[in-house]
Amino acid sequence: MQDEIQKMKEIVLIYLDRSGGLQKFVHDCKKYNDSKQSYAVYRFVISINPSDIAELDATLGNYILHNPIKAAEIFQSVCFVAIKTLSLIEQLQAEAQISILLKPTHLPPLPSYVLSISAFPFNYTSHRFYMSEGIVIAMGIVTKYTQGARFLCTEETCPFSEGFRYIRVHLPGATESATVRNDFVCSLCSSPLQEDMKFRVLGDELANRMTIGDHYKIIGIPTCVQNGPQATACIEVSSVQLCKPNGPSFIGENFKYLLSLTSDSCWRFTAILANIFASQVVPPGTYNTLKLALLLSLVQTCEKESADYLDLLVVTSDALVIDRLLNYSMCLLSRGIRHPSSSDIFPSVSKDKHGTGRASIQACSVLLAKGGICYIGDLCTYKKDKLELLQSVLESRTTTLFIPGKKYGEEADQQVTISVQTNFWSYVDVGSSSKKHMPKDSFLIGQMDLSLLPPNLLDVFGLLIYDEFPSCRLSFPLVHHVLKKATNPEATLYRVSQQFRTQDYEEFILFAKNLHVEMSSEAENLIQGYYLASRRVRRDSMHGSNLSASALKILISLSKAHTKLSLRKKVLEEDALIAILLLESSLTLKHGKSALCIEPNAVFPFDLSNENSLQQRDIYLRKCHHQLLKFISAYGPGIHVNTNEE
Repeated sequence: MQDEIQKMKEIVLIYLDRSGGLQKFVHDCKKYNDSKQSYAVYRFVISINPSDIAELDATLGNYILHNPIKAAEIFQSVCFVAIKTLSLIEQLQAEAQISILLKPTHLPPLPSYVLSISAFPFNYTSHRFYMSEGIVIAMGIVTKYTQGARFLCTEETCPFSEGFRYIRVHLPGATESATVRNDFVCSLCSSPLQEDMKFRVLGDELANRMTIGDHYKIIGIPTCVQNGPQATACIEVSSVQLCKPNGPSFIGENFKYLLSLTSDSCWRFTAILANIFASQVVPPGTYNTLKLALLLSLVQTCEKESADYLDLLVVTSDALVIDRLLNYSMCLLSRGIRHPSSSDIFPSVSKDKHGTGRASIQACSVLLAKGGICYIGDLCTYKKDKLELLQSVLESRTTTLFIPGKKYGEEADQQVTISVQTNFWSYVDVGSSSKKHMPKDSFLIGQMDLSLLPPNLLDVFGLLIYDEFPSCRLSFPLVHHVLKKATNPEATLYRVSQQFRTQDYEEFILFAKNLHVEMSSEAENLIQGYYLASRRVRRDSMHGSNLSASALKILISLSKAHTKLSLRKKVLEEDALIAILLLESSLTLKHGKSALCIEPNAVFPFDLSNENSLQQRDIYLRKCHHQLLKFISAYGPGIHVNTNEE
């Protein structure tokens, strides 16, 4: 056995030399040696690749995977010899002063190394590494733990009343009381031991690397902590890796073919995408404007604080169909969350359920939807205080929590600000009998009665969509679709549902959302011209401009989204035109028509039934572009926008 241990020590030295770990170890020793501070414990974090070690020596590899505490002792012995041989740390006296934390880069991709919290019995007695993966749904207040401490004999004549004979080092899975407490005795004279507090080493290094709502892979050793009558199963983590989903590097062949067929127009591909989208829920050709807006919002999802967010508010008198459509669309993303009305939308503070009584921040729906969609249902079901909080979050993209220290056993009050990185979807059911109200007589042309909601809340939603059908005859296909699905939910009613499946749209959206797009100068000029002209047109003497400052960001976000949906990397004037028409339609619903005077269904003015209708739509959109240039020229003096005549 001694020969085997010696062989493993030699392998450790070889591995550290080959992997670059030895060089890092020497560098860490130099920092300790150059420091003026005195240490009782010298802590070294060593990154190890279990596969590489197993190739060098199977026994050592097995120790690391299944007996990491014993493996750490072998590394500790090697490091101590290296320090003494090379005189790396002059103050070091005993091997016990060295604390080694082994940090595996990965574990074998086998079921026996995956920790299942739901499995019974929970294996917390093996003291070996497991890996787990998931989203951080709650975080407590960060508390430091004792990594190492020095104890001295209280008997002054005892030789162990000085020096570094008694060093306590935290072991994975051990509680705080196992490392430091007041009932230790001297092994030589049986006198009580007392901690030398100036040498205590504290740590919380891994907790600060995790953010609530993020997705991580962790490697650690499971344990069970007893707290009075309660026993809590947990895992002491040694490695944390942030998981960033990689979008597919391809799209379906049917999408590629459709893209090639529509390559002579910048508008046809996205028009067809919207026309056939969600045919499992609504018939093709219905709700085209809403479906295009949903697709645009889906491709504008990412986990960045400075992202181009695109929030949607749908005005409807048929909440059941809209709810189904939004639910279906949301599920195309891995982080699409339907908020349950019984819980909180935004993070909340409560007492730790595991018996500590300290504050615990719960992620709630909005953080679980990080980088995705948070669908919050009917806005009219929320009380005034919740709507005010929603408005504040939409304006700042942050939410702030106040944690009273006295209530949660802390010395001082704390305030935590959390970034909100998600798109919000909601609807307003104007057809609900319980919310009937008397319409006003002072509405402008095109304006809707939206007095159910605060005006400021309407302004912070990026896009307001009215689900009105472009023609009355489309109601029959919808009724036919609902009846067919009710009698046979699994039935495929349309051929297009087989050609463009839900999985195909999932892959398409993941591919499109990861495209990096840039604005062209022509698109920028068109957007800026429309924005400035609209601010001058949409104003009154009392309240000033009806166009909020966020409208410019919304236009840019819509333009970039249409470019991504078109699978291009440069925003063109054609993309900017669609963005402007969508925003102008939204503004018309809120404030009535402006001098631009667009059609009620500006993006889809008529049905798309064949190639001729697509061509007619292109002609119509070119006329809209020309009309927009005239509008900018008339109401945006000083703004130069290129026209076809030039």
